[in-house]
Amino acid sequence: MASVNKVILIGNCGRDPEIRYLPSGQPVASVSIATSSRRKDRNTGELVEDTQWHRVTFYDRLAEIAGEYLRKGRPVYVEGRLKYGKYTGQDGVERNTVDIIATELQLLGSRDGASAPLEEGAAPVPRAAAPARPASAPRAAATPAPAASGFEDMDDDIPF
Repeated sequence: MASVNKVILIGNCGRDPEIRYLPSGQPVASVSIATSSRRKDRNTGELVEDTQWHRVTFYDRLAEIAGEYLRKGRPVYVEGRLKYGKYTGQDGVERNTVDIIATELQLLGSRDGASAPLEEGAAPVPRAAAPARPASAPRAAATPAPAASGFEDMDDDIPF
């Protein structure tokens, strides 16, 4: 049976990335990402905000991109997988850790408004804007609309 280990986060960077290099020369970037949810307290009726902190690790080209573009407070989308670990602290107590190993990064709220998903080994590439056609605009039968993308002449009947 197949299994899935996937995490998707949309949140804000809690600190600037820490970049380090493994002995092999492989770059590694670590960052904290905060996600928040709001709910109404049953007893008081007040709005309560719950913030969760996530440790995210980037490797290779994604680590270089994270180190260059991520900054504290910046909104970000991250996909990755969970990795559980244990370590013994200086006080001799064994502790558990949960890390997210990132496989995709998308910067949100960029200056130019174009943000493209970045996968492992990929360079940032701006997305091309698709021509917008209003959903409520009826299609005129007598006067054909000019072909903007080349798909206007296709039938609107979708077989699925």
